[in-house]
Amino acid sequence: MLQKRYEGFLKTPCLWLDEAVYNLQQFEVNSKVDKFDVEIDDNLRLGKYVERFVSFEIEQQPNLSVLAENIQIQDGKTTLGEIDCLLKRNGKPIHLEIIYKFYLYDASVGDTEIKHFIGPNRKDSLIEKLNKLKEKQLPLLYSNACKPYLETLELESENMSQQVYFKAQLFIPFSNLDIKLKTLNTDCIAGFYINQNDLHQFEGCKFYIPYKKDWLLLPHTHVNWLNFDSFIAKTNDYFEQKFSALCWVKFNTGELKKMFLVWW
Repeated sequence: MLQKRYEGFLKTPCLWLDEAVYNLQQFEVNSKVDKFDVEIDDNLRLGKYVERFVSFEIEQQPNLSVLAENIQIQDGKTTLGEIDCLLKRNGKPIHLEIIYKFYLYDASVGDTEIKHFIGPNRKDSLIEKLNKLKEKQLPLLYSNACKPYLETLELESENMSQQVYFKAQLFIPFSNLDIKLKTLNTDCIAGFYINQNDLHQFEGCKFYIPYKKDWLLLPHTHVNWLNFDSFIAKTNDYFEQKFSALCWVKFNTGELKKMFLVWW
C-alpha cells in the first residue's frame, strides 16, 4: 500500500507551472517510479507523510541532495515556524516548502479562479495558503532567528533560491463539469464533488470510502465496493459531523472516478 501511495503522490501534478501564481517558483523534478523502501510512521498526518515521499524522491536524483529537513526556527522559547527542506541542486542551495492539498471549486466564494478553491470542509482555502507562504513561511528564511541554523550548514540566505513543491488534487462541482481553468494546472482536476441533494443521481453506482492516506491513490477495482444503500447508511455520520468524505465511485460502464461527498 505504501508503494501505491507513493505512486499516487508522484502522479499528482503541481498546481501551477513555473511561476504562474504569485511568482512562486515550482520545484521541478523528473522522477521515475522507484521501489519505495523507507518505513513511514502511519500515524503522521498527511502533510508530514507526503514530506517523507518528497525526501525519498529527492534522494533518488543524482543532482539533488537534502541538507536538512523540518527545521524548527525558534526565537528564545517562541517557535516562529518551520522550514520544510533545505537542499542543493547541482551545488546551489534551495529553500523548499512542500504542500499537498485537496481543494474544491466553489464559484460563490471570492471573485477569481484562485479564490474559488476552498478546502473540502470549508475551513481553509487556496488563497489563505498562498498568503501564508508568501507572508510567513518563505520570509522565515531571512529572519535573524534563522541565521544560526543556516550558519551551521555554511549557508547564507541571500545566496539561496526559494521554491515551492505545491501538488494538489482539485475537484469541480458535478453540476458544472465543463469548468476551464486559466491560471491553475487543469491536469490537477482529479474528480468532482456532490452534496446530499445530488446522491439520487448515483443510485446504480458502487462506492468505496478510502482511508485518508489512500486519498493519494488512483482509483482501482480491487476494493470492497459498497452498494448505494450501504453507502448512504455509512455516510449519514459524515453529514452529522460536518465532514466531507473522499470516495471512489464505479459507474455501470465500469468507469472509476474520485468524488467528494460534501456536507454543505
